[in-house]
Amino acid sequence: MTKSASKQITLAITGASGAPYSLRLLQCLLAADYQVFVLISSAARVVFATEQDLKIPVNPDAASAFFASHFAVHEDKIRVCGKDEWFSPVASGSAAPRQMVICPCSTGTLSAVATGASDNLIERAADVVIKEKGQLIMVPREMPLSSIHLENMLKLSNLGVTMMPAAPGFYHNPQSIEDLVDFVVARILDHLGIDQSLMARWGYSPN
Repeated sequence: MTKSASKQITLAITGASGAPYSLRLLQCLLAADYQVFVLISSAARVVFATEQDLKIPVNPDAASAFFASHFAVHEDKIRVCGKDEWFSPVASGSAAPRQMVICPCSTGTLSAVATGASDNLIERAADVVIKEKGQLIMVPREMPLSSIHLENMLKLSNLGVTMMPAAPGFYHNPQSIEDLVDFVVARILDHLGIDQSLMARWGYSPN
């Protein structure tokens, strides 16, 4: 990848329900001309097959080609990294993008990041963004939330991590599941500082 760091971002996809959120977010990031490092857990592949009927290849290069074809973009705009690919840029503070989103974020990943486990590349990449004072957004999708989950969220929030549960609003009068997905993705894009037209802001008419 040759883009400047300001146009690179890491997207981690874990095993919580919510594959449509990550797919739509990835589509929007690519449309905004970002180069995206994609990290996918084994459980996330199961969720993709269940919720989207998409079988993501296990091989990182094959997965990169799969997403490039799916979104009709050049292969150099997306790089899927293996869970043990410790020499990838996202594993080091000297090379990792300054922005990262974990969407959806399982409570297992939430716990691992909160404790600094760094047992796989997703956890390490999140740890790098936190230690380098970058921007980390986590999108948990779980209910109900236990005290363990809430304590982990508070710990990470106190470290500057943005906790953004996948909780779509209804004041925009959604007409479809896609509208609900876009509500959450639009809020993520807003926090990343990326222009979006998925949802009109409160008090403004749609474009």
